[in-house]
Amino acid sequence: MYAIVEIAGQQFKVEKDQTLFVNRLNEERGAKVEFDKVLLLDADGKVKVGTPVVEGAKVLAEVVSHVKGDKVIVFKKRRRKGYRVKNGHRQCFTEIKVTDVVA
Repeated sequence: MYAIVEIAGQQFKVEKDQTLFVNRLNEERGAKVEFDKVLLLDADGKVKVGTPVVEGAKVLAEVVSHVKGDKVIVFKKRRRKGYRVKNGHRQCFTEIKVTDVVA
């Protein structure tokens, strides 16, 4: 059984006991979270497509940790002008573990 769910503005395909990294959530470590924007649900070959969400379906998860992603270097340059700017960025993520997919 899997579901396609919208978490923090992005869509993820999730299954039970799966861990994934999503954009930073405002939840404490160890907190139980519930996502009810299930867009598609597949239960043993029976597919339910929501309009826009599947009624009564939800995904239960637990916050494992808050981490930062790898550094991304942003380098801008205009040739022959002497313009060079180097910038770095590290995205903040929340690691969650899916505990159950409720149909």
